[in-house]
Amino acid sequence: MKIQKGLRAGSIVLATMLAACTGHSNEMRGPAPHDAYAMLERQRTFESTPAWQDEFDYSGAPDATKWGYDLGGDGWGNHELQDYTDRIDNAHVGDGVLTIEAKHEKRGRSAFTSARLVTKGKGDFLYGRFEIRAKLPDGRGTWPAIWMLPTDQAYGGWPKSGEIDIMEHVGFDPDNIHVTAHTEAYYFKINTQKTATRIIQGATTQFHVYRVDWTPEAIRGYIDDALVLEFANEGKGYEVWPFDRRFHLLLNVAVGGDWGGQKGIDEKAFPARMQVDYVRVYRMVER
Repeated sequence: MKIQKGLRAGSIVLATMLAACTGHSNEMRGPAPHDAYAMLERQRTFESTPAWQDEFDYSGAPDATKWGYDLGGDGWGNHELQDYTDRIDNAHVGDGVLTIEAKHEKRGRSAFTSARLVTKGKGDFLYGRFEIRAKLPDGRGTWPAIWMLPTDQAYGGWPKSGEIDIMEHVGFDPDNIHVTAHTEAYYFKINTQKTATRIIQGATTQFHVYRVDWTPEAIRGYIDDALVLEFANEGKGYEVWPFDRRFHLLLNVAVGGDWGGQKGIDEKAFPARMQVDYVRVYRMVER
């Protein structure tokens, strides 16, 4: 990876300042001090008009020019119980929203069906502001996510090429929203992930805006415009910061799994629905 000398030096200074402010904890219950970033990012901003968006102002299947599907029911690396389909029963648009619906129904070897929508090959992005307004499903065993994965896997398989979780929620812990970044150095299986949580009252009964601002210097996560997570580029290579390559968006509702199923599954909670009012992506620009 070729890094401009000024950016690398600035990132090292920034990482030193952040360590002095926050110590060594990887999990944060609130935003880390961010004054140190201002000096490096004063030249960054985002356009006010989306460069890519879906307002879901139509009816039927999700727009095929913007969304594809991940399909199958092999557990998805987490022992999840759903089979992801491309059926309109599991993902449909109407009344101004996208609905992703997890159903308790047998399909193949799976006891549940759901949908996992992806923008890969139709919306791939390097830096920007990503804003999604959504209402989450409730019920023990649900595991909705709004997130991003690398399009090109430039540094290798997960977690080497990174992951950005704009929003995760598990039904057994209602209203507790997780915002997380994973890399080879920082990921959940070694308990070093960069993560923060925020209690959002009414996350399953009201729409809230989940947002990530991604620049070469930092990833910041927001809920309803309130800062939740800051993760700075430490300038130590792809193991810490693989976020200099294209990523794409994913929207899904998983069922059960190593995390979502920790407290069992309430079958009466299904069908379980995540509704999305809009998805908007804004380009990063220089001031």
